[in-house]
Amino acid sequence: MTLKERIDKLFPTEAEISKSFRLPEPIELNSFLINGELRSWNGPMQEVFSPVCVKTEAGLFRQMIGRFPLMAESDALSVLDAAVGAYDCGRGRWPTMSVEERIACVQEFAYRMKEKRSEVVSLLMWEIGKSLKDSEKEFDRTVDYIADTIDALKELDRVSSRFVVAQGIIGQIRRAPIGVALCMGPYNYPLNETFTTLIPALIMGNTVILKPPRHGVLLFYPLLEAFRDSFPPGVVNTLFGAGRTVTPPLMASGKVDVLAFIGTSKAADSLQKGHPRMHRLRLVLGLEAKNPAIVLPDADLESAVEECVAGSLSFNGQRCTAIKIVFVHESIADEFLSRFAAAIAVMKCGMPWESGVGITPLPEPGKPEYLSCLVADAVRLGARVANEAGGTVNGTFFYPALVYPVTAEMKLYNEEQFGPVIPVLPFTDIETPIEYLTASDYGQQVSIFGRDAAVLAKLIDPLVNQVSRVNINSQCQRGPDIFPFTGRKDSAVGTLSVSDALRAFSIRTLVAARDTELNKEIIRTIVREQKSNFLSTDFIL
Repeated sequence: MTLKERIDKLFPTEAEISKSFRLPEPIELNSFLINGELRSWNGPMQEVFSPVCVKTEAGLFRQMIGRFPLMAESDALSVLDAAVGAYDCGRGRWPTMSVEERIACVQEFAYRMKEKRSEVVSLLMWEIGKSLKDSEKEFDRTVDYIADTIDALKELDRVSSRFVVAQGIIGQIRRAPIGVALCMGPYNYPLNETFTTLIPALIMGNTVILKPPRHGVLLFYPLLEAFRDSFPPGVVNTLFGAGRTVTPPLMASGKVDVLAFIGTSKAADSLQKGHPRMHRLRLVLGLEAKNPAIVLPDADLESAVEECVAGSLSFNGQRCTAIKIVFVHESIADEFLSRFAAAIAVMKCGMPWESGVGITPLPEPGKPEYLSCLVADAVRLGARVANEAGGTVNGTFFYPALVYPVTAEMKLYNEEQFGPVIPVLPFTDIETPIEYLTASDYGQQVSIFGRDAAVLAKLIDPLVNQVSRVNINSQCQRGPDIFPFTGRKDSAVGTLSVSDALRAFSIRTLVAARDTELNKEIIRTIVREQKSNFLSTDFIL
């Protein structure tokens, strides 16, 4: 059987899907969390279709796996009112609670969340086509992120538990919440990347509106009760529906204090501009990237190809940190392409639950057609598809296409493809990839492959001023989560890591007094009798 024939027969019949991986029945997400209550929804619903197609005698059909509320502007404003009320201008129960008490609530949520692992993992596979292994990894990494965030806050609070005396002033400096946070994650990591903003926002004392991405809504269904039972009323509120309908009224109200958004810069710009007091809006944004790899003539090709394949095709290339364009020295281009094509050929294509699967169906409607247009544009302008069956489409499935040689006239040169298309450019002068990075609108990461330490050092120094992370002989990636994750230019605003995120969702504030006997006695009394959650020397173990 040829590769194209295998692609044509990729999707299973319903009978061929193992019972252990079938969804028992469509998820009816007919409630939303507001002010501590799971309120029933009786309005219009949006049907959710899986990227996994089922083969029938009539052809391929995307399986309907559930429905969620299509909330309206008035509903969005009600959710906002709940978050605003719970924050109560910083006087609410949650923002005035001690750090130790907030940590206990987050720990309770993590405990309840872990009980829902199998349900969330199953929905990750069915809803966005992520492999079983990667879905489990996303869930487990998210649980670990919560634990690491708690540990980071404990350390931050320990440092802040002491008093500072300077120039006759006694002060205690801590971090305080900002207000109401709107947290919106991406569909490629709908659980993990949503929680990398949601958890630090919560644990620092902000109240939150959680708006899931358009692909990746249903997987939050198993967690609604955990949110309700772990946090005081109004601290976590959920908003479902079309983003263009429900988010503009939130921003226009001027009551959102923090916008935590991971998506496109166009959408982020629209949301930001909708806020009437932009100077009062804290932004935490993860946006587009067009991360290049630079393969130098002395690179270890086996390692470079392995890293570039993983970097460009993990989760079908649907990652902001993916390698999205490869510059390879002309002297080794042919061998690089040959090895890369061979590596693609042995990647397993199939359904998310299949063992060892590497390439799976795509969740975005119309995405295979868009990718096909990018490849066709490159071929029309002189490139070729350098791997067997590259660009073959079957329903929601797109087989990876290795495109060479890509030039500046082609759409693939600048557009973020966000899918399994790998544009490759030959170069002879190292200034070619450097100039590409310099001119690019994006500045997230770059990967450099080579052996000569002196050559690599000369590249590192200018490139760290173009991107936020330079990877040596390794793929672009986000982790480990203790490392700062950010970008220059149009790729990000703010920095996310376990510790940086705590700072992103809070502000330094202090209590100060002149160093007089009266003031010292007042401070001693407050601390000794534990009259204040802020002014305290309690040490969290």
